Amino acid sequence: MAAIMAVAALTSSAQNIQIHYDFGKHIYNTDEHNRQDVTITYEGFKADGTGSWYYFIDADINKNGLKGAYTEISREFNVGKKGFAAHMEFDAGLDKTSTFQSAALVGAAWNGHNADFSTTYSVQLMYKQFFGQKFDKGCQAALFDGTVKPYSSFQLTGVWSTTFANNKLTFSGFVDLWRGVRVENGHGCLVFLTEPQLWYNVSKHCSLGTEFELSNNFVYSYDTGKNNKFYFNPTLAFKYNF
Repeated sequence: MAAIMAVAALTSSAQNIQIHYDFGKHIYNTDEHNRQDVTITYEGFKADGTGSWYYFIDADINKNGLKGAYTEISREFNVGKKGFAAHMEFDAGLDKTSTFQSAALVGAAWNGHNADFSTTYSVQLMYKQFFGQKFDKGCQAALFDGTVKPYSSFQLTGVWSTTFANNKLTFSGFVDLWRGVRVENGHGCLVFLTEPQLWYNVSKHCSLGTEFELSNNFVYSYDTGKNNKFYFNPTLAFKYNF
């Protein structure tokens, strides 16, 4: 998000597509044996006179084809001239066996950048409402009878991007912290998820790089039947900026 904010500062809109080969299932053979092999991400940002739109769509692919998809779409309305904005967001997804627990978020954002937009950042504090639906493993309000109850939560998000080394390297990513509910006991827990990316910019449009998904209380463990473990899932990636 922060990376394409920098481009959009001059063009008012930006889009990119990313292809990630995921090594997670090779690192955690039991826990993540069903993890995707490849994730294709389409990402877009558009600024206008009152704020901005941001969205992305993840398509997870394995050897049998499309495994699942996930999307987030958000709208911000500028408040004053100090970088503050009102933030609204909707998150949802599905795979071949179930849907991910969808959520709506509303709160405040603070966005900023340096003089030449080579570094951008955003901090968001939001109320988060999870909706009830079918069973979804993970640190969610999933019960053993196969139902998922709605519940209220919060989320703190940080997004950053900085380009350096004569525009050849870009370090970007996000970090999320929210309250979830454990599958195994129904008690509250904090979910941590971050995905920093490092890109080598081959040209204006093409980049090669990597992403590191670091999480706790996020991935369901098939080994332990719980979701209280830390995971590190690296990728090898290609990005094309439109």
